[in-house]
Amino acid sequence: MHHLIYQFGTKPWSLFIGAFTLLLLWGAARALEWAWLRPKRLDQALRKQGLRGTVYRPLAGDLKENARLNKEARAKPIPLSHDIIPRVSPLLHGIIKEFGRKSFTWFGPYPRVTIMDPELVREILSNKFGHFEKQKIGRLHRLLADGLSIHEGEKWAKHRRILNPAFHVEKLKRMLPAFSTCCDELIDRWENSVGPDGSFEMDVWPEMQNLTGDVISRAAFGSSYEEGRRIFQLQGEQAECLIKALPTLVLPFSWYLPTENNKRMKQIAREVRALFMGIITKREEAIRSGDDTKDDLLGLLLESNMSEMKQNGKSNSSLGMTIDEIIEECKLFYFAGQETTSVLLTWTLVVLSMHPEWQEKAREEILQHFGSKKPDFDGLSRLKIVSMILYEVLRLYSPVVILTRRTYKTMQLGDVIIPPDVLLGLPILFIHHDPDIWGPDATEFKPTRFAKGISKSTKNGQLAFFPFGWGPRICIGQNFALLEAKMGLSMILQHFKFELSEKYQHAPYFVITVHPEHGAPIKFHRL
Repeated sequence: MHHLIYQFGTKPWSLFIGAFTLLLLWGAARALEWAWLRPKRLDQALRKQGLRGTVYRPLAGDLKENARLNKEARAKPIPLSHDIIPRVSPLLHGIIKEFGRKSFTWFGPYPRVTIMDPELVREILSNKFGHFEKQKIGRLHRLLADGLSIHEGEKWAKHRRILNPAFHVEKLKRMLPAFSTCCDELIDRWENSVGPDGSFEMDVWPEMQNLTGDVISRAAFGSSYEEGRRIFQLQGEQAECLIKALPTLVLPFSWYLPTENNKRMKQIAREVRALFMGIITKREEAIRSGDDTKDDLLGLLLESNMSEMKQNGKSNSSLGMTIDEIIEECKLFYFAGQETTSVLLTWTLVVLSMHPEWQEKAREEILQHFGSKKPDFDGLSRLKIVSMILYEVLRLYSPVVILTRRTYKTMQLGDVIIPPDVLLGLPILFIHHDPDIWGPDATEFKPTRFAKGISKSTKNGQLAFFPFGWGPRICIGQNFALLEAKMGLSMILQHFKFELSEKYQHAPYFVITVHPEHGAPIKFHRL
């Protein structure tokens, strides 16, 4: 009897141990394939075609080396020059120098092939047949923004269709009073800082961040402006938390680590969602009752979404966006809009301090159009010199250093066949500084290169200007950003002359966009 109990009692355990062993072996085989075998196959396939690159290091790839070189580059500022690539992206700068324009690095276990040819960049970004995907992002990135810029296929097409009406030029005109109010508050605050000698000194980096955050809060949420500001502050903290989490992002389970940073990110996500839910619910009720003017971004977005859901006279919620999807689009607009424009305005003030002759030319144009009056939409649209200056700053200090796409099947790019699961690095900043495209003065500030428009700005007529991307996925908010930048710059130039402070240290570096590492202290003189 005891023998029978032992015999039958141990059989389930034997099966469990066997199944568990098979599961472990399967997991180990998958891990070996992901972390070693596939990277080695991809490395061989690329090298056979003449591409050269770094040696693959298991799991981390070049991430550790990238962190080391960044730390080394940031140890000291650089001279007052627009040749910023060696400090902003030292790893890729060194790789291209050593291995040439057709080279690759390793982003974890994935090779990233550098595409320096503007024609191929346009082909990839145009993506007419859906051959290239956005790089997959993890949960941590999605906490910051998970909207239009992340989606693919039908979901992207639906969201773009619903969002487009809110960014139409006629709708942007209606947001101009929000831009103007925020700029008025900035100028008033700066006027109160003026000393007895008619001057004052200020770090414009946090000032521009606050200005663009206020603009988005007003333009996006209108009467819910104060709640919008709170969301903006929380999103800023979320970005800082994400940067702290970067060293663990290559680990598939990093989201589940019980770190204080992860806990805070989840807490912020819950609070942001609750704030958005409150604003959106109130706004939807106001739209239904006819009490909402729909002049702000959220009102326009909700109106467009309701129209989408009422096609053919019938209501169908599956045709529109869910509340959570609307929240994600608003988060993305907050992050992308505030970040891009604050960076653009900060570097524009720095560059015009370094080139006072262009500062004077811009001021003359602005005073000619507006005098001491508040800038209006039509006048801002006719500012040729200011537009040339903003384009040249976007070229030299591109907010986005590199865009990334991914192949999901074998693709031919030029004379190279790219296997599936390869990342394609489109180094926007490098292309914008390439002397083969822009001429030997590529790293010099020369707004006149845009005098005949973007299409004739390069030395060989190549279309190589990508500050907002290209093709169907070009940034939906580019007109919003440029209009905001023109308004802010015009009002500052109407009231002040400025120069770099003696405290200024030229130290551009890449966080999520190109930031001034030690701020941007500038001395202002009231006109």
